[in-house]
Amino acid sequence: MIKIAICDDEAPARAYLSALIRAQSCPCELVEYASAGDCLADRREFDLLFLDIALDANGPDGMALANQIRARTAGTLPVIVFVTGYERYVFDAFDVGAFQYLLKPVDEEKFAQVFARAVKHIKAGQDRPQASLTLQSAGASRTVPLDSIYYIESSNHKVVLHLKDGAFSCYGKIRDLEAELNGQFYRIHKGYLVNLAYVEGYSKTELTLTSGELLLISKYKYRDFVKAYLRFLKQGAGL
Repeated sequence: MIKIAICDDEAPARAYLSALIRAQSCPCELVEYASAGDCLADRREFDLLFLDIALDANGPDGMALANQIRARTAGTLPVIVFVTGYERYVFDAFDVGAFQYLLKPVDEEKFAQVFARAVKHIKAGQDRPQASLTLQSAGASRTVPLDSIYYIESSNHKVVLHLKDGAFSCYGKIRDLEAELNGQFYRIHKGYLVNLAYVEGYSKTELTLTSGELLLISKYKYRDFVKAYLRFLKQGAGL
């Protein structure tokens, strides 16, 4: 059973997407929201989200909504498909880790293709054991799911894991974790190893996480970071 949510402030658009989803041969649990506020107020977690980018101007738009959902998700991040009437938003959609985008009016054949790929991606993730990191601290071991880590910081011969539910530190070297976590994490500075899944935006000097935290980017790391981040996004979108 795939858990799906639609968030669009136009009732006809929600009804059309709902009809397209139900026409697919996939058992699903479907919920509709008329605003970003309604979606955020419901604390349920979903496997697949169809988000309109240009939501009601009185609240967060689809991009901001996607970031807030990703920031609060405790487990595997949901697959996000943006729906928009404006092609200029396409690259912004990929910047926030979208799986795919659909242009309005949504073509039925295109929708079916994107939906099938999204479901395949979700099922592959459900069948795969959740990636985690095991660390030793005070004579005991602690296993931390990678999706719960925003970033890892190097501090006085220790590493500090900044998690969704707080922080956890232990003795270790950040370069060892950098080698172990290559792919989903990237070292943007000698002191920071960042989970690429939670990058909200960046400039040549700093990076913004979905948690709202700002981290410095080394000028020597910037170009390779951009390449690593774009590669990560493409892998997530199945491109």
